[in-house]
Amino acid sequence: RFPQHGHYVPQKFADNRIISSKYTVWNFVPKNLFEQFRRVANFYFLIIFLVQLMIDTPTSPITSGLPLFFVITVTAIKQGYEDWLRHKADNEVNGAPVYVVRSGGLVKTRSKNIRVGDIVRVAKDETFPVDLVLLSSDRVDGSCHVTTASLDGETNLKTHVAVPETAVLQSVANLDKLVAVIECQQPEADLYRYHLFWTPWKIFVNEVFNIRNYMDFTKMALNYKSKSQKRSAVEKSMNSFLIIYLIILLFEAILSTILKYAWQAEEKWDEPWYNGKTEHERNSSKVIFISDFLAFLVLYNFIIPISLYVTVEMQKFLGSFFIGWDLDLYHEETNQRAQVNTSDLNEELGQVEYVFTDKTGTLTENEMQFRECSINGIKYQEVNGKLTPEGFSEDSPDGNMHKEELFLKAVCLCHTVQINADQTDGADGPWHANGIASPLEYYASSPDEKALVEAASRYKLLHVLEFDPNRRRMSVIVESPSELLKYKSGEIDKTRVHVDEFALKGLRTLCVAYRRFTPEEYQEIGKRLHEARTALQQREERLADVFNFIERDLELLGATGVEDKLQEKVQETIEALRLAGIKVWVLTGDKHETAVSVSLSCGHFHRTMNILELVQHKSDSTCAEQLRQLARRIKEDHVIQHGLVVDGTSLSLALREHEKLFMEVCKNCSAVLCCRMAPLQKAKVVRLLKTSPEKPITLAIGDGANDVSMIQEAHVGIMGKEGRQAVRNSDYAIARFKFLSKLLFVHGHFYYIRIATLVQYFFYKNVCFITPQFLYQFFCLFSQQTLYDSVYLTLYNICFTSLPVLIYSLFEQHVHPHVLQSKPVLYRDISKNAHLGYKPFLYWTILGFFHAFIFFYGSYLLMGEDTSLLGNGQMFGNWTFGTLVFTVMVITVTMKMALETHFWTWINHFVTWGSIVFYFIFSLFYGGIIWPFLHTQDMYFVFVQLLSSGSAWFAIILIVVACLFLDVVKKVLCLIQILLSYVHRTLNHITSILLPLVFNL
Repeated sequence: RFPQHGHYVPQKFADNRIISSKYTVWNFVPKNLFEQFRRVANFYFLIIFLVQLMIDTPTSPITSGLPLFFVITVTAIKQGYEDWLRHKADNEVNGAPVYVVRSGGLVKTRSKNIRVGDIVRVAKDETFPVDLVLLSSDRVDGSCHVTTASLDGETNLKTHVAVPETAVLQSVANLDKLVAVIECQQPEADLYRYHLFWTPWKIFVNEVFNIRNYMDFTKMALNYKSKSQKRSAVEKSMNSFLIIYLIILLFEAILSTILKYAWQAEEKWDEPWYNGKTEHERNSSKVIFISDFLAFLVLYNFIIPISLYVTVEMQKFLGSFFIGWDLDLYHEETNQRAQVNTSDLNEELGQVEYVFTDKTGTLTENEMQFRECSINGIKYQEVNGKLTPEGFSEDSPDGNMHKEELFLKAVCLCHTVQINADQTDGADGPWHANGIASPLEYYASSPDEKALVEAASRYKLLHVLEFDPNRRRMSVIVESPSELLKYKSGEIDKTRVHVDEFALKGLRTLCVAYRRFTPEEYQEIGKRLHEARTALQQREERLADVFNFIERDLELLGATGVEDKLQEKVQETIEALRLAGIKVWVLTGDKHETAVSVSLSCGHFHRTMNILELVQHKSDSTCAEQLRQLARRIKEDHVIQHGLVVDGTSLSLALREHEKLFMEVCKNCSAVLCCRMAPLQKAKVVRLLKTSPEKPITLAIGDGANDVSMIQEAHVGIMGKEGRQAVRNSDYAIARFKFLSKLLFVHGHFYYIRIATLVQYFFYKNVCFITPQFLYQFFCLFSQQTLYDSVYLTLYNICFTSLPVLIYSLFEQHVHPHVLQSKPVLYRDISKNAHLGYKPFLYWTILGFFHAFIFFYGSYLLMGEDTSLLGNGQMFGNWTFGTLVFTVMVITVTMKMALETHFWTWINHFVTWGSIVFYFIFSLFYGGIIWPFLHTQDMYFVFVQLLSSGSAWFAIILIVVACLFLDVVKKVLCLIQILLSYVHRTLNHITSILLPLVFNL
């Protein structure tokens, strides 16, 4: 309720509606057209279409306008469908049921209807519909515990406490009567800091969620980082090829224009008397020159494949479903399928050179189990749920438990584990005199804590000093009912040795220490904590100072070792990645010994590898000197594989002044392990590598908020197990690390081969299409006469040759999937964009020109001006000759696609032979009817006349065979080689069986 007195002007707040979609019904058409015409090819064809409308061109504007309209329409439908899915997701959030306090009771409404000032009830395990201020909870102390997993991926619990004045308002009736004013600063992105006052009490609340616009002002919006557009190497190659073909187009148009005027300069080739030029026309030759150039540009413009982009988009969009449908990527335990968020990068999965992976939750299960601990210098092991001193059996006497009591109390008390409130009912509560009444459900800030506190008694908790990545520790202040034992400092060295042993075993280690306060010291601490937590300025710095003051002079009690098991087949997957030529970098926040041990156990480092270290450097000079020594050592030894271990501190120094030297060392190492890393350091390493002169393709895989920046920075980002809430930041989501091999070696391999062939085939078939048109101009004195009918110009790319290559790009399997996965070395064959380099591109382009010359000159020689082809002695005319060339071309390019296909399905057969049949049926139908809406009937009865000639059939067969003869020979030789290889393997197998029998006889 707004104040009723004073000079307060009520603010106007936006509603709570979430909008993540790009379009609305009203702006879809103009906005989508604007985005599509920013693409060079679409804009180019728009210009060609406008030129055809403005000047007298040899082809109808429909020849460019209709394909352009088709491409724009298909792309708009695809983008509209994707935006409809975003609208659907938005509606689910906006329509989520929410309970708010209104008119003295709880009213059910929708999330989008929440307004500033509404009191919202949030139950356990529900998501906050807006940013909220905590007024009260069902706990007596007014506290609650929340996670920000859906925002930043962190699953740890954060404790929030209501102010005393509102904490007592635990009924709807009392809350409805609340009259208060909130004064707060402007919204900010920091999840863990907010300044707020309640008036008239002026009381500060530690953590606040303010009700503001859900998408524009809330922490969800302020923390949302839209993904940068990632462009694949194939798209970059495609744009380069497009520029080359544009140069070819301009060259042909300029050459044709020059030759036209050069030939017409001779009097015998000048305009005939009945079409003589006027004096004005002769004086305006410059304008006519430009007009002729534009006319030739229109005539040859189809050398640029307009439908290439829409075919590529359809291939990526439809092909991405195969990843989700792959049952080998399905994780049955969690019922999770592989998920594709960015289909634009499918082929990049076949080009990965570096894999950056987190450890916890990615290589490991992130399910902690207590294994060992060190107390009072004695090492204990967990045996069947009991702590047993090293060297003693499970049934050995417990000994003097007084020394262990303090350690166990510290482990039980120093945590933020919460008990499920639903299990605390009953007269005696969950804790009885003899222990726990029933199994309890715990909510913990970290899996380590939950593993250490499977069963614990609670003291009175006074303060929690939350975990901080800079301090790397957390503390609690509790009120103890009994005297605490002093600890012998003489056993500290043994404990340190045990910690190193735990780390070498790959266990996660935690050190436990304590400090005892007098009542006077505690009062001073409480006062300083309150002042720091209620400070309006420099609160973080003041809190850090108080925490350091409290956590000094601690006495070491012992250490724990918690095991995080490796996921299934991690070692095999990393070894397969290494065989494929992919370098794996493990980026983790673990300590040096733990990280190295896990790297050895998972196969990231192997025993024969020479491990180099760049750790514990405090100055630039020592770090630089060590880097130079490592570089010399690697250069001198070319045989042994090297592995590099670098810690976060040394990494910061190396990246500050010695980036080039550091990257040189890293690139020459087979495996790199970065330990004690901060989240932003991970992203910086990925960015540094991918922007190096070599520009390698990078892939990052991880889970949780500390990996999101790394995933967004990499060329391809993959989200793992714990990061499902932040999956929108990734490009692909898989449930287990082992699925990475199938994703890269099979799907990535197939996607790259398919799209590489698709792109180059498109340029090939358009060279075949337009080159005869260019050659024809030499026989018609560059009069801009078209060789093909306008309908054929329009439908060539849209109907006659589009489906075979699209189906090929969806189903082609040049090698069996099992072979690709079992032989990772095959991945090297397609690395560094091998199939889309300039050599393959040059091959396809030259092949296109070669076939085009055979189409044109083969038809000309076989059916030239001196050949009588019809029964009545008549010769073929202009349109018949052009139709013959077009027919040969359609059959040849379709058969060429068939020869490139290795994996045939019924769909391939249907579209391949169906495309040829469709062309014949369409041509007979189109040329067999007088169409009243067409201005000209150039093709009337032409195709029927062509097919009625035996000579035409002979020419078609001969030219097609001439074009594809070498391809057929190559295919036959490959089949013979495969057959001989199979026979050879069979004979070796038979010999291996028979020889022992012969020797035995």
